[in-house]
Amino acid sequence: MKYAVLAPVAAGVTADPAWIGPWAEHAEACGFESIVAVEHAAVASRYDSVYPYAESGKMELADDLDIPDPLDLLAHLAGRTSRIGLATGVLVLPNHHPVVLAKRLATIDALSAGRLRIAVGMGWMREEIEACGADFDTRGRRADEQIAVLRALWADTAPEGATHDGEFFQFRNLMSYPKPVQDGIPIHIGGHSKAAARRAGRLGQGLQPLGVAGDELRALIKLMREEAERTGRDPDALQLTLGHSLAKVTPEKAQRLADQGADRLVLSPVPTGDLDEARDELSACAERLGLS
Repeated sequence: MKYAVLAPVAAGVTADPAWIGPWAEHAEACGFESIVAVEHAAVASRYDSVYPYAESGKMELADDLDIPDPLDLLAHLAGRTSRIGLATGVLVLPNHHPVVLAKRLATIDALSAGRLRIAVGMGWMREEIEACGADFDTRGRRADEQIAVLRALWADTAPEGATHDGEFFQFRNLMSYPKPVQDGIPIHIGGHSKAAARRAGRLGQGLQPLGVAGDELRALIKLMREEAERTGRDPDALQLTLGHSLAKVTPEKAQRLADQGADRLVLSPVPTGDLDEARDELSACAERLGLS
């Protein structure tokens, strides 16, 4: 089992370099596999969209909370660390033009010596996505094409360059450098829908289901594996990333999730602005789980 830790965005500290840098260094020293950063490019102060992960239909984060750009945050943390992985969870894919995104992701991977992993989602806040210039209702088809564009631009296509002629994006003979250190940055699919599970099986390196458990989770895993087999991919090569509380996870709970197929847990810390308290929570969890 791999143990990742969510950057504590709810505490309002992830844009403070004097806080988040030492916290990330401590997470690395504790032996966590990766640090995960969330995204909202913008938050509407009034919205009609329904947040699918709370009964209220409203997200728990305050509208005016500091939510730094996840890629800029990860680039900063790449310079503060040397071993720990850097991940998104999740990057709202419709907010990004894939040609620009390919360069940004490859740059972080190059500068971090191959430590980047991304989990992408389609997004739930129509107001945010439309403000970023994408059509909300076609974001799924657009995402499939965005993933294709990213991989085309990361591939070694010299000297001709990459060419793409799709529904949403068209270009010819484009060269995008630097290339990722990895042979293609891992792309995991986040979400709670059947479409997300199918997309993970068809296009992703794994699934990061959000807000699901029990029979619903088992159904999504089954759907992902069936879609992988249908498209000629190896379902056993796909990873499953689940969430848990940093303060409450135990080896026994982790084993139960591993028995359900989990390869990685993203652990959410208790929101606190006290850096010593946050580091103590990391240390206690690492000791409980036997991390080095």
